[in-house]
Amino acid sequence: MRLEDHPAVKKVRAAQGDAPAARTKLSGTWLRQLCLDHGADDVGFVSLDREEVASQAPKILEAYPHTKTLISLVCKMNRNPVRSAVRSIANMEFHETYDEVNAAARAIVRALDKEGIGAVNAVAAFPQEMQNFPGVIWAVAHKPIAEAAGLGKMGIHRNVIHPKFGNFILLGTVLIDAHVDEESRPLDYAPCLECKLCVAACPVEAIGMDGSFNFSACYAHNYREFMGGFADWVEEIADSDSREDYRERVPINETVSMWQSLSFKANYKAAYCISVCPAGEDVLAPFLDDKVAFRKQYVEPLQHKKETVYVLPRSDAEDWLAKRFPEKTPKRVRWTINADDPFSFMFNMTLTFQRGKARGLEALYQVTFPDLGGMTAAIDIRKGVLSIEFEEAKAPDVKITMDSERFPKLFEHGFDVEGALADGTFSVEGDVALVKKLRNCWGVYGSLEGELEPA
Repeated sequence: MRLEDHPAVKKVRAAQGDAPAARTKLSGTWLRQLCLDHGADDVGFVSLDREEVASQAPKILEAYPHTKTLISLVCKMNRNPVRSAVRSIANMEFHETYDEVNAAARAIVRALDKEGIGAVNAVAAFPQEMQNFPGVIWAVAHKPIAEAAGLGKMGIHRNVIHPKFGNFILLGTVLIDAHVDEESRPLDYAPCLECKLCVAACPVEAIGMDGSFNFSACYAHNYREFMGGFADWVEEIADSDSREDYRERVPINETVSMWQSLSFKANYKAAYCISVCPAGEDVLAPFLDDKVAFRKQYVEPLQHKKETVYVLPRSDAEDWLAKRFPEKTPKRVRWTINADDPFSFMFNMTLTFQRGKARGLEALYQVTFPDLGGMTAAIDIRKGVLSIEFEEAKAPDVKITMDSERFPKLFEHGFDVEGALADGTFSVEGDVALVKKLRNCWGVYGSLEGELEPA
């Protein structure tokens, strides 16, 4: 049988003759209503050629090569479950709403397909491209797209705050093979009130009063039962000599909590910053009416909650917890995002930099790697801010020369600086005390035991 004589081919050929011409530009009014009818609570449209999403374009086109426009959508969470100090209730609300976002995105794609419009729904959260871990694991970064679509702006807690719904939303994105006749634009104001309740509620000071963000503190605790924390748990199993040794390392409640995340869905340990945020027109009134009562009702129960808090050893988070939350129990855990080259390790350094430990340090370091043809990097620390550039430092206070493979060892707790200088592991031009102060800004590496060494 010739292909053209196949019954299915004949039906398709006949249908092609009757099919309307494909639409290359869609009505924004029509598309918005379609999205709302299929489960979104708000939507916005962003052309792929917009500057705000330019950095994502290659990965988006990898996911769907025909992409011309991005539909950013939000689904509302129920606020009171997210605010509950009983975190199983809060986690269920996160998981259910993520399912709603994905269901809405799938329904939108199906409806568009019926109209002859190609579309792909990006995943709201997980699964992600974990084969790329610890690199970029997401196909689409939803937050910048939501901002470009006018669905909110990120607050100091790094969550998107919708002008009406507040931060009690979850995000999704649909990639479509069509242009839209009206594009959304970013908000001309920030819904964040800068009330700092997120700072007050966070048990690990991941959010600074000045708006800074400590990635490693958030990652180590809130995401304990996600990627890195799971890897650390597996390593604890591997390192245990016996059942008894494992039980000494990992209490039974932590083991069954990890089981729950594996069998159900990974659970957040905190996300308190979202719970206490009063921003958004639908959310704001109780905070404006009585700020003290709002704090007592929503912030203090989280502050006084007795719980284990996971911290990196010798970190700012560990110090903060002891000072501000004596009712909570700290547990040291390892940093498990490993690096195999100086570029990756120095990126790691930007994630694990401890601003509190760097207080008072003002210095410029030049690091030279002889095994990489004399490649240099400049590490600058000023007023608690870290800058790393792969270039020659101008008038450095200290010059460090060390092979790239050995360089990460310099920051491990217990590294013998004097011994390494004596045996030629590395060399220093300048004040060796500044090298020790540099090390203390990254005391989180190496052994879980012990405190920072005096500089």
